[in-house]
Amino acid sequence: MCTGRVDLEMVLRAFLNGADGVFIGGCRLNECNYTTQGNYDALNMVLLCKKILEYIGVNSDRLRIEFMTSGDGILFAEIMNEFGKQVRKAGPLGTGDETALDELKPRLEKIIKLVPYIKIMKNGKLGRRLVSSEEYDSLFSKDEIDRLFGEMDTYQINPEKCQSCGICARQCPVEAISGEKKTPYTIDQDKCIRCGTCLEACPSRFNAISRYKSALFKVIK
Repeated sequence: MCTGRVDLEMVLRAFLNGADGVFIGGCRLNECNYTTQGNYDALNMVLLCKKILEYIGVNSDRLRIEFMTSGDGILFAEIMNEFGKQVRKAGPLGTGDETALDELKPRLEKIIKLVPYIKIMKNGKLGRRLVSSEEYDSLFSKDEIDRLFGEMDTYQINPEKCQSCGICARQCPVEAISGEKKTPYTIDQDKCIRCGTCLEACPSRFNAISRYKSALFKVIK
């Protein structure tokens, strides 16, 4: 499978399911067998995921991506041995990290629900093709990730303005909006992916949906 098909959610879910480390190996950059150059997408995804892991208190060394050919057997063995030692040094997930496992899992669950939001917000950078390793660390900054989750767009329906037309509910891609005729609709914030579709769908003559900023976690390092 092309590394470009490895989704951010897959990596996060691996940690949620108890993986102590995740390794992604792909063909060399600019040597894609499928002409899609998906390994560039995988690289950017991993760079973003590392910053997200740091944000929620996980040692980012638990995630690694490398590029090689099928003839690099010795190199592959060396890298895997090195990564294995790295993960063993970090210890079981949640024990050698800033965040304990019982607190880490709820955070991972929240982040996983927001993968569509993350992709929308970081779409431009996720599509870049980095030409040198010097660009890796600068693609996503700590402050950028802090803003991504600390100043999230959140949407709310004003019950006094809502006309119960149901347009927003029909347009919502994750069915996070519910309601009945003659009853104001509401947004389930646990289901909402912050895409803003509801705001665009609500008729301007009603203007019933407002947007404000909120943080994913109330307290975080």
